Amino acid sequence: MQLSTVIPVYNEEESLRALHQELDAVASAEGYELDIIFVDDGSSDQSWQVIESLAADDPRVQGIQLRRNFGKAAALNAGFEAARGELVMTLDADLQDDPKEIPRFIDKMNENLDCVSGWKQVRHDPWHKVGPSRVFNWMVGRLTGVKLHDHNCGFKCYRREIFDEVRLYGELHRFVPVLAAARGYRVGEIVVDHRARQFGHSKYGVYRIVKGFLDLLTVFFLTGYGQRPQHLLGTIGLLFFGTGAFLLTAMTAWWGISRLDSNVENNLHLTERALFFYSLGSALLGVQFMSIGFLAEMLTAYQSDPSRIFSVRKRIGGDAPPTPPTDQDTRPALQHPAVTESTTADEGDDAPPSTVNESPAA
Repeated sequence: MQLSTVIPVYNEEESLRALHQELDAVASAEGYELDIIFVDDGSSDQSWQVIESLAADDPRVQGIQLRRNFGKAAALNAGFEAARGELVMTLDADLQDDPKEIPRFIDKMNENLDCVSGWKQVRHDPWHKVGPSRVFNWMVGRLTGVKLHDHNCGFKCYRREIFDEVRLYGELHRFVPVLAAARGYRVGEIVVDHRARQFGHSKYGVYRIVKGFLDLLTVFFLTGYGQRPQHLLGTIGLLFFGTGAFLLTAMTAWWGISRLDSNVENNLHLTERALFFYSLGSALLGVQFMSIGFLAEMLTAYQSDPSRIFSVRKRIGGDAPPTPPTDQDTRPALQHPAVTESTTADEGDDAPPSTVNESPAA
């Protein structure tokens, strides 16, 4: 089986050789046809020189050097474009992800899954990273319906065809399972070992949390309203317009009654009331939201590629070119000589049908 590993690198010179040795040991033990893709995302240390040395000694190693630090999503995209394997593994370069877990990912993929995400159930991270991460994962599950325990985990396995349809930008790399599930791919997870960092320090600061929540809103819009933006923008616009129109109508009626009936107290002219301007502004804002929604619908209609709207599992009959089969009955198992570890499915009442979770062994 051909397996590609994509490893984004940012100032990890001390860990690269050890990681290469661990990957080589797993590939030799399991009989994988492995290619190792290191993507240097603008490192300022000697990471690229180490990658060059590894590539000179091992033909399976590919090195990609970006001109500057473009971010993890861009680095992963560059690696996915170079990947040749049927399966693509992603893992971090800091040695906190254990390559010995790779056979377990492949076992889980054989359960008719297209993406398997790691779950760092026991984390060796400070509390100020663990706490916000748990809140973030809960929010992702609530907003998208893909209820994984650890969306931030970089240790994942994908079928190669996912990246023919899912493109990454910004900080959307942590949402690949969500974007894949939105297109009908099957997503699951397994518990993985999370090792303590041996070298250096974490490259992520507090601002990453803020960007993560903003990206969550982007993914919520893309997965829920990407092909029908007016459903969201128009609804918001109608709420603003309806509120403003109702208040304007009520105020105008009251002002008219006060003009006709001297017993009705009305000391201020209609345009002298702050509520009048709030109501007028709300109505105008509603019109703007609906107008933006119409423009977004026009852009979607004229610029969208039909292949981006849906995802075909297979084709049979007719003159259409056949689609590579992906069902369990036709998909060959991804074999390796290791003994398959038994897993149990987490079948919680709130688990969506698109995700399959592996519980830790008792």
